[in-house]
Amino acid sequence: MYSLDEATYSSRDYPDLVPIVQEFLGAATEHLGYTPVPQKACFAIAGPVVNNTAKLTNLVWSLDTKRLETELGIASISLINDFAAVGYGVLGLAESDLHTLQTGKPQSGAPIAVIGAGTGLGQGFLIPQGGTYQVFSSEGGHADFAPRSELEFQLLKYLLDKHDIQRVSVERVVSGQGIVAIYQFLRDRQYCHESPEIGELIRTWEQEAGQSEKTVDPASVISKAALKKSDRLCEQTMEMFVETYGVEAGNLALKLLPYGGLYIAGGIAAKNLPLMLEGSFVHAFTNKGRMRELLEKVPLHIILNPQVGLIGAAISAARL
Repeated sequence: MYSLDEATYSSRDYPDLVPIVQEFLGAATEHLGYTPVPQKACFAIAGPVVNNTAKLTNLVWSLDTKRLETELGIASISLINDFAAVGYGVLGLAESDLHTLQTGKPQSGAPIAVIGAGTGLGQGFLIPQGGTYQVFSSEGGHADFAPRSELEFQLLKYLLDKHDIQRVSVERVVSGQGIVAIYQFLRDRQYCHESPEIGELIRTWEQEAGQSEKTVDPASVISKAALKKSDRLCEQTMEMFVETYGVEAGNLALKLLPYGGLYIAGGIAAKNLPLMLEGSFVHAFTNKGRMRELLEKVPLHIILNPQVGLIGAAISAARL
């Protein structure tokens, strides 16, 4: 899988997908020296896709394949969920695109699972059908967060009270926002001292709540400090995050028994690879009592290639 041309656009600067595609094709004509005429296209959308239509989660766009085909002059267009694109993408990855956490005992023709913490917590799975795989998206990230220790029960109570809500989804803990939530919990409950430097950055972000443009990425600040081992509160935050991430990956594996492999996507895992390799993730993944031996057979991989969704959309388009 390779690309003839690539470009990045800020979706918030456009009223719809159509002008982005038109601008891209115009720029590609200049770069390639000829006018590309696509016959098929697949667009991975951050939101649910129902009956070939989609309303994006964080934009006011409303997309319909028939309208897109007409306005773009492309014969066949499909819309898929962005995490479904990651599911297709694992079928096109090379060995160098992966870091294996657990070799397991892979089985051909077995289900494949995908999980990825980023802005939210994506989950999906692939089922073998007719010599290939059919990809299915999931809303498993919105299942209930299930604490296992006294500390995690306190975290649950903290989040319920802080947000005045009736339940806490696992996504509130296992995601970029989860990293920040764990940090705030450990800080507010005084489990560890907050350094002035990190504290000032986190408070700046907290003061910017509700603003569309923020000057601080708190999850990145916390994880970078943990990687450098320069801040104990950040280290403790990431230790708790990685462990709960492993727990939820294990929960997904129990439901699917993905002996074709469980793939960990999303930017957080790849960017924090040393923290993922320290052992608590795999231990939490397999720590399922009598089911431990089953999960030890599941191949466990971290996806290193940030273009996995683009690869997946291309694979999906090729199937049209």
